[in-house]
Amino acid sequence: MPDRQLCLEALSALSGCNVEPTAGASQLTPQDFVNIVALKEFYKQEGFKQLEYPSLGTLSLQDDDEKDLYSSPPCLAEGPSTAGPQPSLRTTVKINPQDFFDPQYDYDFTNIKDGSKTFLRGNEPYIRPCGWNRAALQVVRKYDGDTWLGTGKDAWPVSYHGHNMDGSLGIILTHGGSPGDEPCFLDAAAAVLVNAETRGRGAYSTPDIKLAEKYCKRFKSKVDGKTYKAVLQNRINPSKRVKCQREDIWLVYVPKECNDVQARAIVQESIRPYGLLLQLA
Repeated sequence: MPDRQLCLEALSALSGCNVEPTAGASQLTPQDFVNIVALKEFYKQEGFKQLEYPSLGTLSLQDDDEKDLYSSPPCLAEGPSTAGPQPSLRTTVKINPQDFFDPQYDYDFTNIKDGSKTFLRGNEPYIRPCGWNRAALQVVRKYDGDTWLGTGKDAWPVSYHGHNMDGSLGIILTHGGSPGDEPCFLDAAAAVLVNAETRGRGAYSTPDIKLAEKYCKRFKSKVDGKTYKAVLQNRINPSKRVKCQREDIWLVYVPKECNDVQARAIVQESIRPYGLLLQLA
């Protein structure tokens, strides 16, 4: 299984917080982490520079990547970014590895090649994260049953969240519509010609690990001095997900009239994390 300190570094990189170990209770759950990661990209897309999150206070949305060979590619319609807060100024989060990770479900896909093999989750194709090492998160019996985490027809499909996945990937609203309307989307080519206000609002993820890898978070570990990629592996509620014209992009839509609490609730009932994926860059 991946080194636990390395996993905490990956969580730090994904969340923008300083994640430190504790023998006490964890301040955040795995669900909190996927909420923060997804909402950070959503509010950056909306033009905000800070995110308020319960129990943590104010989180900066400024990206603190070093712009070098290890940086993830910028959002496709994103302008020049500014450096984020220094590590000493970030919010510190205490995590107890014993109640956050679930080692019995760790799985090392590093040397696995699926080739033409096919897998299903919720009757939808599951592209396994071959080449990655998965640290399982403790989510069993944390929700209203575990059917969502299974392999049957009622299970939720698998999605991956990579850093910098937002509306600039090219999925844009074609009309405002009323709150009950299904949002309609155009392909990426017209994205730069359309006002940013018309982009699909919400949290983006992908069923394709290769696409998530292109937009993943990269960080240099203090454990071994090597550079790693980090991605969250999730299950996504099929009734809350919008399949866009690009088949490799899924959106959890957040209507414009939603406030911060409602936006967080939509993400929380739509995306559930169950694995932290790591790979040498």
